Amino acid sequence: MSDGEPVSLNNARGRLDWILSPDPMRLAAGPGAGLTLGVLALQGDFREHRVMFEGLGARTFEVRRPGDLAGLDGLVIPGGESTTMSKLIVANDLFRPLRAFHAAGGAVYGTCAGLIMAARDTVEGAPPTLGLIDVTARRNAFGRQVHSFEADVPVARLSGGPMHAVFIRAPWIERVGEGVEVLATWEGQVVAAREGRVLVVAFHPELTDDARLHELFLHTVRGADCPVVGSEDAAAPSVGSSRAVATACANC
Repeated sequence: MSDGEPVSLNNARGRLDWILSPDPMRLAAGPGAGLTLGVLALQGDFREHRVMFEGLGARTFEVRRPGDLAGLDGLVIPGGESTTMSKLIVANDLFRPLRAFHAAGGAVYGTCAGLIMAARDTVEGAPPTLGLIDVTARRNAFGRQVHSFEADVPVARLSGGPMHAVFIRAPWIERVGEGVEVLATWEGQVVAAREGRVLVVAFHPELTDDARLHELFLHTVRGADCPVVGSEDAAAPSVGSSRAVATACANC
């Protein structure tokens, strides 16, 4: 098998979740080669993250139970609806295991609702959050569903120009802790940040073909110190038009 040949992972590790969400095709080589990532798959656009990471060479699995966290190098908390996601985390007894995964050194990447869940708290005081990064999130900060938009946003640590960002009923970061690095702002509001092994963004990079933020997370998983990644050609296998997929994505 050549390094660039796609590999199907159906039924890997005796798993059954491929019935609900068939495995994407993973490239055998890439910046994610050798890494195993979990994507919280209780609700939201978890499959789009799997497609992008497997296009970068990482192996991915869907996380629905505490035992699914075993053996993971990193965890993705996807976009979705934060109140529903929080309730399902509690219902599936994942609240403490997710915190323990981070406390043990596991890297975490949260997008949109995932940013809210990873935050220390929210302006609104709800839903209960995991407290993985020292920021305060404001839910639905850019407006309701009809105010969703796309914009070209410069992101620190990414070379190759601005990132085309899809904001869907998006939050922003209202407060940033002392140890938090601001990676991007839009209209004066913080929309991407990193602290230690936690990366959060208010938009949906998984709904575009630009894989640079996902690659940045892979460097974070490996413990790389302040990497600069990507290029104008950085891309993952297409998951469809950002506008078309965004229409189907649950609200944050």
